[in-house]
Amino acid sequence: MHLAAILDLIAERETTTAQTADRLREQITTLTTQLARLDSELADLATTRTTLRGLAADQFTDEDPTIASAPYQQILAVLVANPAGMRARDICLAVGVDPAPKHVEGARARLKRMVSRKILTENEPGIFALTPKRT
Repeated sequence: MHLAAILDLIAERETTTAQTADRLREQITTLTTQLARLDSELADLATTRTTLRGLAADQFTDEDPTIASAPYQQILAVLVANPAGMRARDICLAVGVDPAPKHVEGARARLKRMVSRKILTENEPGIFALTPKRT
């Protein structure tokens, strides 16, 4: 092999390696930007969680698992907006759950559980409302 051919091979390899390095640098820049955005979102979520726990501390106790569960939070939000009380089927509709019997019964079970924990009241059969201290 001649020296010129070897130098050409080295030049080709150098060009290919430089192109690969440039692509990797671009990927690193993109990934760094994405990572910074995700880190910011994680920090925002942590702040939101801390704020919500602080705001809810007056209304919930540590032993009260309903604060951590989205279905319970949805029920509470609906009942805050409807202080007169609602039926399980109407609550399902309000939170966007199909009012099929199995879903209504699941909601009713949650509502009854919240009544037993003194979060809700059932002054009339089937009508659930927030207890006075939670309105």
